[in-house]
Amino acid sequence: MDISVVVPVLNEEESLPHLHQKLIEALAGSGYSYEIVVVDDGSTDRSFEIMCQLQRKDPHLRVVRFRRNYGQTAAFTAGFDRARGDVVITIDADLQNDPADIPALMVKMAEGYDVVSGWRVDRQDRFLDRRLPSILANRLIGWSTGVRIHDYGCSLKAYRREVLADVRLYGDLHRFIPALASAAGARVTEIPVRHYARRYGKAKYGLSRTFKVVLDILAVRFLMSFATRPIQIFGLLGLASFLVGTAMLAYLAVVRLFLLQPIGDRPLTLLGILLTMLGVQLVTTGLLAEIVTRTWYESQGKRIYTVREELPRCED
Repeated sequence: MDISVVVPVLNEEESLPHLHQKLIEALAGSGYSYEIVVVDDGSTDRSFEIMCQLQRKDPHLRVVRFRRNYGQTAAFTAGFDRARGDVVITIDADLQNDPADIPALMVKMAEGYDVVSGWRVDRQDRFLDRRLPSILANRLIGWSTGVRIHDYGCSLKAYRREVLADVRLYGDLHRFIPALASAAGARVTEIPVRHYARRYGKAKYGLSRTFKVVLDILAVRFLMSFATRPIQIFGLLGLASFLVGTAMLAYLAVVRLFLLQPIGDRPLTLLGILLTMLGVQLVTTGLLAEIVTRTWYESQGKRIYTVREELPRCED
């Protein structure tokens, strides 16, 4: 199979029929064999019911339903786990991305790229609470990861399936897949895509998401640089702290032994002791992190979701 389209869904009952029709129009005449994997991320409206109705009419459609809302990263991961296409396309269900851009993604993939990211050049969202935070976050992500694309937040992306197999996601790291894939050696690029104002429902994210992105950037930066060697970061910091603390205590020892001055009431004494203890703790943390890392890589990976049910494909 050529293409698997993965669509996370959360309360998009009005958008789903239109999205399905647009996907069929974009894929049916493309010349590619395809499937559509829709993941219901704990919707509380009629989204799952509508998915069931659509699947009865479309043998290309596969439906997965979570027991509860796990978040978009988990929904994408569930879709990736079930994707059978050589190329995996991700797209939101809110109709703000245009499925008609999928063939352009495939053309760019044919040039030898492993990841092609959509770039919403003319983004149809409010500036202050959506576009401005996104611009700042994209620049910060590009600076911290070294993978400079304009629009990490655009869900319309194309990946080679083998690239996704090497990327483990948790938390809200789905938007960082291009950076994580690049760290694993993938070739990453972007192309302009269309973007439309939301017609149905309401946005699932707001300004508060920006602050979470900053924390995610720290996690991604650590994963890209030290995921397989945590002792190097913890050990380096611990060694520096230990040496500085030891130097302070050595200086105080000279003052006490040779200059015969009291040191018990000096703040430097407490600071030296604290830095020395902190250094020992950081090195110990690094060693424990090494053990955890080795255990993780040597064990079978656990999924970050549980599935309530998965509809079988229609045979009629």
